[in-house]
Amino acid sequence: MKQPAWRPRVRAASIHLGASAVVAALAAALTFGLWYPWPYSMLAGGLGLFVLVCSVDVIMGPLITLVIFDTRKPWAELRRDLVVVVLLQLGALGYGLHVMFQARPVVLAFEGQRFRVVSAVDVLMDELSKAPPSLQALSITGPVVVGTEAPTDADAQLKAIDMALGGFDLGMRPQFWRPWDAAARKNALAAAK
Repeated sequence: MKQPAWRPRVRAASIHLGASAVVAALAAALTFGLWYPWPYSMLAGGLGLFVLVCSVDVIMGPLITLVIFDTRKPWAELRRDLVVVVLLQLGALGYGLHVMFQARPVVLAFEGQRFRVVSAVDVLMDELSKAPPSLQALSITGPVVVGTEAPTDADAQLKAIDMALGGFDLGMRPQFWRPWDAAARKNALAAAK
């Protein structure tokens, strides 16, 4: 039995690698141009997550093509095999982009003494309707800068402490978000000194 020629396999894998790189570049433009603008690609871990998702996707598809591509197969079978590889690759990329969308930074919250980058999955969604009207929708174009206002009555303070111990600090709770205005800037500058 004659071994299949490597030249067509390498050519097919190279074409697949080029197409995968173009799709990865488009995904990068979406991810870093819209969801993770600089410097949040570094602060929120978007760069590392993107490299993981795309490197696996860009490398595995062409490698599988290199393995399965055989010019001795009937055209219909070869086409079916390649379509399955591409569909699996696109499914994996779609899932990876979905995870990145869910982890995108949506708020940069000033919490009295520090700024906190809050991702979409960290926002307490039950309280989103209690946020000021301009802050009731999560951003898809990078985080919105907000101030926070701590509760003033004793019961609300106790609940806020309990929620913070459970992992939901003020910056993650929309009911405490306030628009970034001159007063919020003044508070941030005072805390910075």
